[in-house]
Amino acid sequence: MKHLCLAALLTTAALPLGATAAHATAPAAALSAQRDGVEVTAGALKMRLTALADGLVRVRIARDGAYPEDASWAVLPEQRKARAKVTPTADGFTTASLRVRIGAGGAITFETLDGKIISADAAPVAIDGKSFTLRKTLPITEHFYGLGDKTGGLDRRGKEFVDWNTDAFGFTSADDPIYKSIPFFLSTGAPGGSYGILLDNTYRTWFDFGHRDADTLTFGGPDGPIDYYFVAGPSLADVTRRYADLTGHAPLAPKWALGYQQSRYSYMSADEIREIARHLRADRVPTDVIWMDIDYQDRNRPFTTNPKTFPDLPKLAADMKAQGIKLVAITDLHVAKVDTGYAPYTSGKRGDEFVKNPDGTDYVAPVWPGASVFPDFTQAKSRAWWGTLYKGFLDDGIAGFWNDMNEPAIFNTPTKTMPLDTVHRIASDDFAPRTGDHREIHNVYGMQNTRATYDGLLKLRPDERPFVMTRASYAGGQRYAVTWTGDNSATWDHLKLSVQQIINLGLSGFAYSAADVSGFAGGPSPDLLTRWFEIGAFTPVFRDHSATGTPRVEPWVDGPDHLAIRRRFVEERYRLMPYFYALADQNSRLGDPIMRPVFYDYPSAASMGCNQSMAFTLGKALLIAPPPSPESPQTYDVCLPAGGWYDYWTGLRAGTPEAATSGPIQSATQAVPTEHAKSERVLETPRLDRLPVFVRAGTILPRQPLVQSTAQTPSGPLMLDIYPGGDCSGTLYEDDGTTLGYQRGAFFRQTVRCATTATGITVTFDSKEGSLAPWWKQIAVTVHGWQGPGRVTQNGASLNAESDVSAQTLRFTIPTPGKAARVTIEKN
Repeated sequence: MKHLCLAALLTTAALPLGATAAHATAPAAALSAQRDGVEVTAGALKMRLTALADGLVRVRIARDGAYPEDASWAVLPEQRKARAKVTPTADGFTTASLRVRIGAGGAITFETLDGKIISADAAPVAIDGKSFTLRKTLPITEHFYGLGDKTGGLDRRGKEFVDWNTDAFGFTSADDPIYKSIPFFLSTGAPGGSYGILLDNTYRTWFDFGHRDADTLTFGGPDGPIDYYFVAGPSLADVTRRYADLTGHAPLAPKWALGYQQSRYSYMSADEIREIARHLRADRVPTDVIWMDIDYQDRNRPFTTNPKTFPDLPKLAADMKAQGIKLVAITDLHVAKVDTGYAPYTSGKRGDEFVKNPDGTDYVAPVWPGASVFPDFTQAKSRAWWGTLYKGFLDDGIAGFWNDMNEPAIFNTPTKTMPLDTVHRIASDDFAPRTGDHREIHNVYGMQNTRATYDGLLKLRPDERPFVMTRASYAGGQRYAVTWTGDNSATWDHLKLSVQQIINLGLSGFAYSAADVSGFAGGPSPDLLTRWFEIGAFTPVFRDHSATGTPRVEPWVDGPDHLAIRRRFVEERYRLMPYFYALADQNSRLGDPIMRPVFYDYPSAASMGCNQSMAFTLGKALLIAPPPSPESPQTYDVCLPAGGWYDYWTGLRAGTPEAATSGPIQSATQAVPTEHAKSERVLETPRLDRLPVFVRAGTILPRQPLVQSTAQTPSGPLMLDIYPGGDCSGTLYEDDGTTLGYQRGAFFRQTVRCATTATGITVTFDSKEGSLAPWWKQIAVTVHGWQGPGRVTQNGASLNAESDVSAQTLRFTIPTPGKAARVTIEKN
């Protein structure tokens, strides 16, 4: 082993910008070079930095000379074991793209190889008993995102947050904490590019993004491991993808999970569910899922059904399946303490599966069923037992499951959760077998609940994709469940908040996320519900859900005019299903969110002058721009990043006079001057029947004929809308929608590209990947921005083409290419 020791203290002049003079009086750091990083000793401080990959460094700090256990609920074992090649330096090491420097007292600076600071410690770690604080410099240009569905707006800058999973019914847009603890944040605007930090500590950790001290980013915890992962960019997308590699990619959801979903707390009988389904089908509102909340159960006991109101669950599920509708059932984790006639309790008691009091007795507390016990999900054997409980519901035909109340929520207690001295037995993964109290396990308890559900479903149906929805989770929980933002409210403020929460969830690993359309608590006005439907149609998971005792919020409740608008947006989601599904495939492979901040793919958008607090992109191709004050009729600007954009509804170039008057939904868009020469600014006047949506020039957008559910095969050709521009491409993806066959190659994936030539456009279909034959036999192509007639040839053969002068399109249909193909489009 090679050893390097600093001979003298670093001087203040050598400190990174923003570091404090305290560095200069800190003890000298002795460095011991390792094959994969460096070990540091500075006085009583002992620290190990390990390069797991280029741009990914793990920092572990010892207390009393002992490093924390090399185990994690969040980070995958293979990632913790991975190593990158490093080159030792006098003050640290380098990887292929990253320089790590150690200063006085063990302060760390992460830099690019050309010396630009990505992140620098403002002071060495401070340890006070069991608690610890990490401080980093905070340049004025930095902004922060992530931490899951925290409130407070999209940008975390100037705010502070606590991670403690909380049943937060009635939360406001400023309340914290709420349901999830995802101790991962991302930064943009640092001189050296974007970065992220995962503090892998399940205790009640906290984060201050310049709230108490505008020049300092601080975070820490009251106990637990000092163990964090530094994820370098340089782009925000690089950070997001590396975080997905680190904590696990969300599995590809069943296709039906991307369809419209109808819910309420609760539909009170099988007959009511049948009536809801009948009404949805009669009104031609495409639908894939109806949810069953707790009132389908017998006395609120999980894994039971009310024999009077739901007398034949298999028949109900079969009836719904015949209409193309899946049933998702809630299965809360509190098990009723009933000594006879209730199998979940008797089998769990027999196997000693429940969480304990300090004296060794089962912890018992009131929740929906009354006195309840709670599975000890940190035990692998208890998770396996929990998974067996789903067999009956799967046999009955239930398609997916909803794990709610898993913060865990407890009634009749000021803390709303278990006492901190409740005992959990840890016997799982690479943790050493031991017990831990609730201070340590609280934030990971809901995640392990979903893990038990997901793994149990997969064991019972080894070739079917599990669908699990959770309210509480921790970093890495995306491996097991989709999520939603919890019990929101029917207000305009919560509509805006929901967009920001879903974006930050996507940046935190949870690509599949939702907010209750309509708002759960209270009742929305007709206009609010309609606007929420419009925006919800472009979010990853689209569920209309409301609380018991509130006004009904099904699509038809406010009359035919509102129904028509709501239905039109649900229909548009189904037409876009090939695009949604290709994004889901991309997420499963690469980790890119489905719903993104505009600056994810277009970094310059972060500095554009428009109010972008409601704007987002769906993938890279679609930019959705709701009013930033959604309840206001005030006109507003939409800033479109450089490169050119089209109005989705008209197909015309955004900002052109024709786009303001053409198409099935009239646009109020007009060009206005902008100080951003390479971007474009358009002015929008809010209208209830319009949601501004723009398509990036250079997009090849797949769509399909309208269906009433994803169980229905579209009739007719796949539609490809080509919007010429730079970097012109699109992806076609298809599989069977429900099984794991795609992991064995039973899928279809094809990249389509276009290029502008002196005489027109060429469209190239790459060789297909996978063994599956897609449902489409033909492809109907529409080229936008086309002037006049055109001539289309494929392999030398001429194809019929129709031009539309007013729509500025050229349309033609080709057989689905069985292999790589090229289509040439020329001006006549």
